[in-house]
Amino acid sequence: MPNPAPRLGRPRDNQIDTAALRAARELLAEVGYAGVTMDSIAARAGVGKAAIYRRFGSKAELLFAAGVHGMDIEPPPDTGSLHEDIAAMARLIRDRLSAPAARVVTPALMLEMSRDSALVARFQSTFIAQEQRDLAAILGRAEARGELPGPMDPTLAHLLLGGPLFLALFAFHLPVDDTLLDDLASVIAAGLIAHARDTTPD
Repeated sequence: MPNPAPRLGRPRDNQIDTAALRAARELLAEVGYAGVTMDSIAARAGVGKAAIYRRFGSKAELLFAAGVHGMDIEPPPDTGSLHEDIAAMARLIRDRLSAPAARVVTPALMLEMSRDSALVARFQSTFIAQEQRDLAAILGRAEARGELPGPMDPTLAHLLLGGPLFLALFAFHLPVDDTLLDDLASVIAAGLIAHARDTTPD
């Protein structure tokens, strides 16, 4: 049975993790999201299913880590401006969500999360929290440069950046090129700076 609590903060055994993630990606390409099981991943990886569950609380979490990103992601290097930092992050998100495995995992995962509140809570405390920490680092750099007058909650930036990209790729099926990402980054950066100025006490 899946573990009831998130397991993604455990110390990692890189060999097991690498084998499980590789097996998951291979199986996603062969049989799709619904056809993948933890038993098949364990067999393909040559590791025990219990060892996988000690690292990933559910099939959904393992397949997201395999198809989109794990907990070891880092924000892009400092570009020297909030706009360029956001544009670099937008390119990373676009590239992750455009990968073949992500195209399989993301719609299926959204459906699964719509009927499993416990899974939503686990994702909020693991993957989503990590994404917000990366954006917090970008916002912190902007504050240090003087672009933002004070600290900002990264939740707003996360919604402003992730929402349009998700809709473009999975709802509207639009081409998302670097020009669009640069325009999006300009709007988001300007909006965040204006919002910070409006809400920071004098």
